[in-house]
Amino acid sequence: MTVLRMLVPLALIALCLWLADAGGVILRLAGASPGWIGTTVVLLGGVTGLSALRWRLTAGALGLPMTRRAALGEYFMAQFVNQTLPGGVLGDAARAQRSRQGGALAPAAQAVVIERASGQVGMGAVLALGLGLSDVPLPRLAWTALVVLAALAVALALIGARRSGSWPAAIRATLLRQSGPQAGLSLVIAALTVAGFAAAARATGTTLTLPETALLGPLILTAMLLPASVGGWGWREGAASALFPLAGLAPEAGLAASIAFGLGTLAAALPGAFFLRRPQGARTIADPPK
Repeated sequence: MTVLRMLVPLALIALCLWLADAGGVILRLAGASPGWIGTTVVLLGGVTGLSALRWRLTAGALGLPMTRRAALGEYFMAQFVNQTLPGGVLGDAARAQRSRQGGALAPAAQAVVIERASGQVGMGAVLALGLGLSDVPLPRLAWTALVVLAALAVALALIGARRSGSWPAAIRATLLRQSGPQAGLSLVIAALTVAGFAAAARATGTTLTLPETALLGPLILTAMLLPASVGGWGWREGAASALFPLAGLAPEAGLAASIAFGLGTLAAALPGAFFLRRPQGARTIADPPK
């Protein structure tokens, strides 16, 4: 599986280059604007910082306090691991393990899962905005799939919240204590993420309008959740190559924008390497006793 997850992204990117204008992609990347690439890195660094805050609030609601510095370090470290190792979730699994504070793993895992899930809710809200503003002609099948997925997500959330057990209780505790901050942070984080993609597209010579950014950004970035990949590479490029023509843009423009975004994501996660090298004793999760 490890070899497969490393080969699939390479095969998908090679397929995209073969189907698109590979020379055009290379020219766009070679002439990429350093300023806009830097903007992408800064925006995605802000995403990690705000995500760490969201995780800290979620963990606090579940009885797992942690310092701001520890949350930031752990989140950057998890992002670096997710971007460099196959699977895309190893960093989050390790983050849950380290934040358990010697207790049961379940609350720590719940904090990580709920925090990441709220991020997808925020991305869904941005996508809904894009659907309302954009005139990009999505196929009828895509519209049907989006509506079905949204209805299914709402139904599962309502059913799950009413059931008994530790996971529904964790969801209720988070909603009761941190629903407002969670919603606000998730919207801002999703907006900054798609803005980072728009900046990467601008760096490679493509200017996306606000409706196009709000519609195409979430659809392309959600493809990163598919398994058998490293940091979402391959799936993201395939989605960008397929979706950009719907907005009247060339497939190579989407491919170049996606590769630039991937490189910006990796650069934004590099501070995690510093935290990864620090000894375990140098990281303090819980707030110091008063």
